[in-house]
Amino acid sequence: MITQLAYLGIASPNYQQWRDYGTRLLGTQLAADGPDGAVRLRVDDKGYRIAVHPAEQDEFRYAGWACHNETELRSYVAELRGKGLEVHEGTPEELKERQVAELYWIQDPWGNRHELVWGQFSMPNSFWPARKMNGFVTGDLGLGHIVMIVPDLQAADAFYAETLGFRLSDRVVSDIFNLRFYHCNGRHHSLAVAEIPGMTGINHLMLEVENMDDLGSAIDLFTADQEREILLSLGRHTNDLMTSIYVQTPSSMQIEYGFGGIAVDDLTWVAGTHDVPSIWGHHRSQAYLDGPPGIFQMLDAEAPA
Repeated sequence: MITQLAYLGIASPNYQQWRDYGTRLLGTQLAADGPDGAVRLRVDDKGYRIAVHPAEQDEFRYAGWACHNETELRSYVAELRGKGLEVHEGTPEELKERQVAELYWIQDPWGNRHELVWGQFSMPNSFWPARKMNGFVTGDLGLGHIVMIVPDLQAADAFYAETLGFRLSDRVVSDIFNLRFYHCNGRHHSLAVAEIPGMTGINHLMLEVENMDDLGSAIDLFTADQEREILLSLGRHTNDLMTSIYVQTPSSMQIEYGFGGIAVDDLTWVAGTHDVPSIWGHHRSQAYLDGPPGIFQMLDAEAPA
C-alpha cells in the first residue's frame, strides 16, 4: 500500500527561475540537475523531492508515491493489476533519474501519471535549508500534499480511494467548493481532489514547516518580493487546522506554505464534512482571482467525465 507522497515532477518554460525561488523564498536546497536539466529541490535528506523539468508550457508530469519496501510494492502492483488497472514498469533510466530502487507507473482516468516506488535515495544529515529556518515536516509523513484538479469527483473517488486505497479524511462541500481529502499516513491528507468540470491537473503542493517563525519569515519574504505574490492571506483550515499562506510560483502551480497540521489515527478518526475551507483568513488577492487554478489542461468532450 502507499505510505507517503515521495516526490513531485512538473514542467515549465520558467524552470530555471525555480533555483532562486526555491532557495531564497521557500528555503529548499538545490540538488544536482536532472539529466534533462530539470531543477531539483530538496526539503530533507532525500536526494530530491521536487523536480521542475524544461518544457514549452506548464505541465503536471508525475507524482511519486512510496511503499515501505520491495515486497509491499510488488504485492500492491499485483493487487492493482488484479483490479484491472494497467500498470507499467519503469525503465532503468527512470529509476536512475528518480533515484529509487524500483518504479511502476499508472494513469488516472484523465491521464495524470502516478509513480509507485520504494527505496528512495537518502543521505542522513545532509539537508541544509537555503535560508534561515528550522526546516520542513517530512519523515514518515512524506513530502507534503498535492491537490489534483479533476472533472468528476465521483470518478476520482472511485479511482483514488476504491482502486488505489487512499483513505478519506473528510470533505469540503458548498455551492463553491467540492473537494475530498485523503490520507495514507498520519498527515491529515497527502492527496486532495477538487472538481472543476472540463479540466484536469494540479492546483497546489503543500510544504509544512517546523515552526511558526518559519512561516512568519516566509510571509515577510513574499511580502517584500517584487515578482511572487501571496495569493491567499494567512489563514487556518477547517479540516487539518493548518495555518498557512498560498503563494505564486514561477509556474502556474501554487505552493501552500504552512505550519501546525494535525495528525490522523485510523483507529479513531471519523471523516466529516465542512462547508467552508477555512476557519479564518485565506483572503483571496486580485492575483489569485485573475490567475489560473493551477497547472491544468482542458479535456476533450470525448474524454472521461
